[in-house]
Amino acid sequence: MAFDRRTFMGTSAATGAAVALAGVTSTPAAARPAVGGPPPRTYAFTVMGTTDLHGNVFNWDYFTDKEFDDKAHNDVGLAKISTLVEQVRAEKGRGNTLLIDAGDTIQGTQLSYYYAKVDPITARKGPVHPMAQAMNAIGYDAAALGNHEFNYGIPVLRKFEEQCDFPLLGANALDATTQRPAFAPYSMHRLRTPHGRDVKVAVLGLTNPGIAIWDKANVQGKMTFPGLEEQAAKYVPRLRSMGADVVIVSAHSGSSGTSSYGDQLPYIENAAALVAEQVPGIDAILVGHAHTEIPEYRVRNKATGKDVVLSEPLKWGQRLTLFDFELSWAKGCWSVAKVSARVLNSNTAVEDPKITRLLSDEHAKVVAYVNQVIGTSTQAMSSAEGPVKDVAIIDLISHVQAQTVKAALAGTEWAALPVLSQASCFSRTAAIPAGRVTLKDAAGLYPFENTLEARLLTGAQVKAYLEYSARYYVRTAPGEVVDPAKLTNAEGTPDYNYDAVYGLTYDIDIAQPAGSRITGLSFQGKPVDPAAQFVLAVNNYRASGGGNFPHVPQARQVWANSDEIRNTIIQWVKAEGTIDPARFASVDWRLTRAGVPVF
Repeated sequence: MAFDRRTFMGTSAATGAAVALAGVTSTPAAARPAVGGPPPRTYAFTVMGTTDLHGNVFNWDYFTDKEFDDKAHNDVGLAKISTLVEQVRAEKGRGNTLLIDAGDTIQGTQLSYYYAKVDPITARKGPVHPMAQAMNAIGYDAAALGNHEFNYGIPVLRKFEEQCDFPLLGANALDATTQRPAFAPYSMHRLRTPHGRDVKVAVLGLTNPGIAIWDKANVQGKMTFPGLEEQAAKYVPRLRSMGADVVIVSAHSGSSGTSSYGDQLPYIENAAALVAEQVPGIDAILVGHAHTEIPEYRVRNKATGKDVVLSEPLKWGQRLTLFDFELSWAKGCWSVAKVSARVLNSNTAVEDPKITRLLSDEHAKVVAYVNQVIGTSTQAMSSAEGPVKDVAIIDLISHVQAQTVKAALAGTEWAALPVLSQASCFSRTAAIPAGRVTLKDAAGLYPFENTLEARLLTGAQVKAYLEYSARYYVRTAPGEVVDPAKLTNAEGTPDYNYDAVYGLTYDIDIAQPAGSRITGLSFQGKPVDPAAQFVLAVNNYRASGGGNFPHVPQARQVWANSDEIRNTIIQWVKAEGTIDPARFASVDWRLTRAGVPVF
């Protein structure tokens, strides 16, 4: 029978599990003849996988309003993935393939934003989400939930789920009251073979425990998210007992074994390799969340000694993972003889006209939306040097945040406190042109759906916050040649986890070890008093523990709102009419070595 979400949701509270058996007629995989005997009974099939699509259907960058390109000449989007999928199906036989995803589907581009906020799918007689339309047309069999699925709230996610022709899986997304699955934990798929009985392939979906932190406002009291290992250990034996010949995990969790939220949760953020190592009975794991490319990674299971094959197909539809399975029939059952994995690059494919035609109207609406003029700028600004210099375009983000918080706190007991603001260089290609400024220019400063909060910190805590942030720089002794391209991202710290704090002046001595780099920390020309109180305008990701910065998650929240920061920036530009850096920009921090500026 076909998967029926409504049937599952009606029965899951009682059973805590669901199974979808999808019978398909396939072209038999070729059997290899054995020398001197009957041909062995074998069967081969391929599971294709994507992850972290983040709202990409077209090979298009809505912030630059042109075809997507990067230094590696990657392409993006489901239209390209569709072409690769059809090529694999033509080669293997459609009935010998499955197509799954590992989450983060409905957030990330202006296309996905538009249909969550501007013309929302939740409206009465609202549209069908472009990602649902595209994935349905391509023929996905299952998809795991990503953490960004919860960014727009549970109603948007539920509507998206309703619009999909395939199940959204999350064995560790539980109803907060009943502790039973809030989504289908798994799906079961039947592949017809030339020998013996059909092959049953189980797909177990696991999402990220960090949702409880990152989207606390949307999920607190409604859903809980236990660890991946414990839920996999619960469900894998159950799937085997139900007759699964092959068990695949689709996990929105990286493979590094690390967490960005420190000890705020007892669960690991990037736990895919731990699941492979600790839970017997898994054949392969489609990895997501980390935005890295892993063609094939083998992890030895401690209990069985067998390898579990992991693969992560980068992000945004830039790669398609292929898990190739070879099974053998013996003693009345199928067993996995071999598993291998590889990735295909979508830049080798043309966009599938079936997909581009299907969503051409939606694409045109969003292009028109992002190109509307919302103001002017007295000069051009760029983020290119933002990781190493205090630049005006990052000051613009912080200025808008600080002004918003100051206005919100007017008339409260906190009104007299100085307001500081944190911001990161989210994109090294963000730019505001001189002259007319469009919505896409302003939105390009802040590509994430973060919202704004205000937290109370002491001067000592602010300094500790800055010291932690400054670990982003590679230690460089006086006299050493400084290459800006090699100076940042120490120990893999991404640009979005380096914060500059607006409203203070300070130096960062990169000749010193991390933790001892902030010097000359001052407020209005005077050294910062460790006991002084400040209000920090901070995004909800950081306030919730994202990046594991000290003090902020535990600090008192004095204000918060639910509007995206990029919308706040857009509305500020519309209200001001003119962006004039002379009103808000100044060089308040710099990199030094032994007191000598680096630049």
